[in-house]
Amino acid sequence: MAKNPNKLSILTLGALGIVFGDIGTSPLYALQAAFGNKSHILAINQTTVDGVLSLVIWSLILVVTLKFVTYIMRADNEGEGGIMALIAQVKSHNFSKRNSWLLILLGIIGVSLFYGDGAITPAISVLSAVEGLKVVAPSYNSLIIPIVILIVVGLFTIQRFGTAFVGKLFGPVMILWFLTIALGGVWQIGQYPKILIALSPISAFHFISYSPKLAFICITAVVLAITGVEALYADLGHFGKKPITRAWYYVVFPSLLLCYMGQGAILLNQRAVPANLLIKLFPPDFRLAVLLLSTLATIIASQAVISGIFSLTHQAVNLNFLPRMLVKHTSSYESGQVYAPLVNFILAIAVIGLVLLFGSSINLANAYGIAVSGTIAIDTILFLAIAKYIFKRYILTYVVCIVIFIPIDLLFIGSNMQKLTEGGIIPLTLATAILILIHTWRKGSSIIESKRLALEDLIDDFVEEYHTSKKYKKRIPGSAIYIGQHIDYIPLALKNSSDDYIDLPEKITFVNVLTTNLAHVPLRYRTNFDNLKYDDGISQITLVYGYQDNINIQKDLKRLKRISPDFNYDISESKFYISLDKVVPTKSKKLWQWQKKIYIFLYRNSLSPTDFYRLPIDKTEEIDVLIGI
Repeated sequence: MAKNPNKLSILTLGALGIVFGDIGTSPLYALQAAFGNKSHILAINQTTVDGVLSLVIWSLILVVTLKFVTYIMRADNEGEGGIMALIAQVKSHNFSKRNSWLLILLGIIGVSLFYGDGAITPAISVLSAVEGLKVVAPSYNSLIIPIVILIVVGLFTIQRFGTAFVGKLFGPVMILWFLTIALGGVWQIGQYPKILIALSPISAFHFISYSPKLAFICITAVVLAITGVEALYADLGHFGKKPITRAWYYVVFPSLLLCYMGQGAILLNQRAVPANLLIKLFPPDFRLAVLLLSTLATIIASQAVISGIFSLTHQAVNLNFLPRMLVKHTSSYESGQVYAPLVNFILAIAVIGLVLLFGSSINLANAYGIAVSGTIAIDTILFLAIAKYIFKRYILTYVVCIVIFIPIDLLFIGSNMQKLTEGGIIPLTLATAILILIHTWRKGSSIIESKRLALEDLIDDFVEEYHTSKKYKKRIPGSAIYIGQHIDYIPLALKNSSDDYIDLPEKITFVNVLTTNLAHVPLRYRTNFDNLKYDDGISQITLVYGYQDNINIQKDLKRLKRISPDFNYDISESKFYISLDKVVPTKSKKLWQWQKKIYIFLYRNSLSPTDFYRLPIDKTEEIDVLIGI
């Protein structure tokens, strides 16, 4: 990548548009939440402004630059990042059963919080931008909420078309955004140069000693300045570490520093909190243009988060954290560009509900920090768990985490817990609901999987009987492909067929679908063909996918036919068979009754295995299997 400057520049431009949209629009509400929040009164003077700014600046340095850019981004899974990459690596290493369970549970909580974060980000971002009307055109204040809802509806409506085309505009627009806020910051700093004192960490210590209680409360606003930091890691696979790092150091970080200090200069110059700090960075003649640009920037930031939710859902479904659901691929070139209609609809309703419920970005800010700080803390813990497998000098990494990162995470969480009664309960409620769904689905699926396995027969036993038993001597023309999930066992669909019908096809293939803890499995390693024992028409194919790969059985079988002369099936003429579980409640106490109801509801409304595996509908037969839970 480094040897191709043009490619590196293009990737860096793309990273600016996709990765940094969320953190890049944080200046719209971070300091506004610190000084304009009615729940606490923060006097505007040199000590408080410099102190809050210093806390923001050093959070960007320690959390974003040191923790994520320097450390956590090195914990990639085959080049992929994000909380799912951490969970997958935890599953890959030899932790004790108890520790592994606890770490995976933490990861699931992090996933749940990320969904809550994904609902709040579009709401607070677009709200904070459109609230610039309070400065540009105060007479239109009553239109702020309707305009925000209109933008949100439009944003979620266009999701089904994909982001390939719009994505090309993201980078240039965000470059313009960062350049604009940097210039606005420089102009205000020029009018109050003393604000540069905030660069020193001493300013933060002075503020803490001045009023420890107020400083602790203001940490909630400081957290808002690092929202979107998870995207640095989550989008690692799309752009690579070097483009993301370059974009952060050369463009994003300097622009944010200048912008925040410019906002601090406004506060100290005016000794009052304006209706919109960011819009006030600029002379009156430029404010309408900045309002439009900030609205566009927040739409981009929201799009990046929404795309991240779709991608996370795709990974969670493949790893069986969530029920099978329809996930469409919106690009022929980028496998990571996906669209989940059901998630899109639910997310749109949640965002509109949050806008109507809270009504302003400052009110929403109270709810925002808990989800962000919780996700960041879980990233730290999971990273700490796998650090010894990544770093040669992992003891030094442990020391840095324990001395610097974990105390900061605890401080962030502790401060935001104060906001539980002011809206902070909302993301926790959303996360708890998602956590219950994920836990119930995983536990229920584990029970069903055990019962399925008990019903299946060993492949070796079946092949032996098939070869020697008289009842299978009559073979009918044709080929049948049976889909299963266990390499050593025959699929339930075949077992039921062989019990009911004596006549079986001349050619039988077991196709087992496995999802690994790797993000991607290269095509050359995806398929494994085996003629089994007697080479008399029974064969086995194992299809291995990564949790970010697109599962398409028919496509991969056609590819196998081209590269393997032993696999001589005509896929277009073959019949596919797959078992369809009919799950019913029993008196078993492995799940609570309310959990059984949730699991059965989720299962019955999940995508059929035929659609999930992308099998041809007209040539696939789903064979019912009754299983109690």
